[in-house]
Amino acid sequence: MNYYGNPITRLIEELAALPGIGGKSAQRLAFHIIHMPREQVAALSEAILDAKDKVRYCSICCNLTEEDVCPICSNGKRDRSIIMVVEDPRDMAAYERTKEFHGVYHVLHGAVSPMTGVTPQDIRIKELVSRMDDMVKEVILATNPNVEGEATAMYISKLLKPLGVKVTRIANGVPVGGDLEYVDEITLSRALEGRREL
Repeated sequence: MNYYGNPITRLIEELAALPGIGGKSAQRLAFHIIHMPREQVAALSEAILDAKDKVRYCSICCNLTEEDVCPICSNGKRDRSIIMVVEDPRDMAAYERTKEFHGVYHVLHGAVSPMTGVTPQDIRIKELVSRMDDMVKEVILATNPNVEGEATAMYISKLLKPLGVKVTRIANGVPVGGDLEYVDEITLSRALEGRREL
């Protein structure tokens, strides 16, 4: 039933279609937007359209960027012999915040997931393979430690190993501050496998 009139109902429906936004959150956001000054609403809608119109994929790493080549790929100080493969631009941003990785990235924009119909052809794997040349010494597979991420990492590893490039996988295991009694068996097994000498 339409309690608020068509414009508000449509706004709620559009917001609810966004990932992670349920009906109640969409309603809360819609009423917040309705009560915002018109200038703020105009700035919000302009920012959305601006991002949609100007953002594209980096021609090298497939990261989101305004330019043809993203700031990381165009940075001459980055080590191009090491490529870290991530599923999502947010994963890349998380690694960048650590200030520990000085190589370059490749963003897949997803992971192989037969259950949801995502195949290797649906993500940016062929673009990664096309980047393999004599300069690339190591590819770090930093996909998520779940079934889809592991399947994606294995698939990419099988593609790259015959090319003579070193393929590594990020370590995973018990999170800092975690209680062992609450950690699942797979995570504990990985932590044991990835142990190192102190």
